[in-house]
Amino acid sequence: MKLAVPSDTADGLASQRSGHFGHCAYFTIVDIDDAGNIKAVESVKNVDHDQLGCGGVIDYVLGLGVDGILTVGMGRPPLMRFSEGGVSVYSERTAPFVGDAVKLFIAGQAAPMALSDACQH
Repeated sequence: MKLAVPSDTADGLASQRSGHFGHCAYFTIVDIDDAGNIKAVESVKNVDHDQLGCGGVIDYVLGLGVDGILTVGMGRPPLMRFSEGGVSVYSERTAPFVGDAVKLFIAGQAAPMALSDACQH
């Protein structure tokens, strides 16, 4: 599984997580094999939300070929677009660093994000 984690820094698994999907500075892309092992980690710079809008960020992430997104928060429009595009969205709100959040995800402690969990803006 190729998982995108919104991040404030480009420090791989040591990156600080971003509190919201669209305005993050980076996405940490984590490739996880079927046995739950991390195979690769890459930080990619996000596009400019203010210039391209939320739709531009969504299109950018869809173009990264990810299977899932592990986020603290996300609005309804992106959640619905990702779901329609075949990308699963998971919510984990306690771990401040990417590596810790990914460990929780691998352990099955990150739930799929429901529409009722999305930000209301």
